[in-house]
Amino acid sequence: MAENTLSVHRRAGRGGVARWFAELGWRHLVAVIASAVAVFPIIYIVSASLAERGTLTGSNELFRTITFSHYAGLGDTYFWTWVVNTLVIGLVTAVGTVLMGAAAAYAFSRFRFTGRRAGLATLLVLQMFPQVLAFVAIFILVLGLREVVPVLGLNSQLGLIFVYLGGALGVNTFLIYGFFNTIPRDLDEAARIDGASHAQIYWTIILPLVRPVLAVVGLLAFIATFSDFVLARLILVSEERWTLAVGLYSWVAGELDANWGLFAAGAVISAAPVLILFLALQRYIVGGLTAGAVKG
Repeated sequence: MAENTLSVHRRAGRGGVARWFAELGWRHLVAVIASAVAVFPIIYIVSASLAERGTLTGSNELFRTITFSHYAGLGDTYFWTWVVNTLVIGLVTAVGTVLMGAAAAYAFSRFRFTGRRAGLATLLVLQMFPQVLAFVAIFILVLGLREVVPVLGLNSQLGLIFVYLGGALGVNTFLIYGFFNTIPRDLDEAARIDGASHAQIYWTIILPLVRPVLAVVGLLAFIATFSDFVLARLILVSEERWTLAVGLYSWVAGELDANWGLFAAGAVISAAPVLILFLALQRYIVGGLTAGAVKG
């Protein structure tokens, strides 16, 4: 009798474990695997930045040697100039993208005018084609602008910012437009009854309510600009005007003189601005995701 009872408990225990794994346990397994896949490259690049030999093959044994010479060597290069260039271009592009996208989205959401549906359809179609597809046309354009408006031509950071703003307008306008539609029009009508103009409604009522989506758009625009290589390499010619993506690539472009230690150190430091910005805007991002999930 006791053996039968023990056997029943064992089968029940095995069944409970199997049921738990089928319902919930596999999720923990997937989370552990995904975390390992995400964290390992970070650990590896940090180890490579601290490795004495400055090669990737010498970093296979993680943290075998530790030296900060690669970080100190960044001061002898244009690295910190590239950091400033990237931050300026990224922040200006992010702010400009938010302002332009929000203004266009407000017009499409609140006004009724001829060509409104065609404009929305055009924005939807433009999202299907990445800006990189037009890099030949962009190069010819900035090359010609150098003769007319040098500040917007080749090797101009302002010209690169304008290129980024033009490419980001479509997708971000459509994203903000969808969020604007969740705001009741009763707020606009009540403000107009009180004598508010469209500008006052836009700046004092609508924009504060859509801060979450503005934070998301600004963050995405900053990250896209921060990590872009093709357009930045195409337009910026002088080494002192390069961005981080272009500058870091130049250190490992050669097969025989690639400096992976310096590259790894620069990559570790380069991750800080995006991480800080993400943490600063995290509460707005979470609010945007939850608020945008329910209409009305």
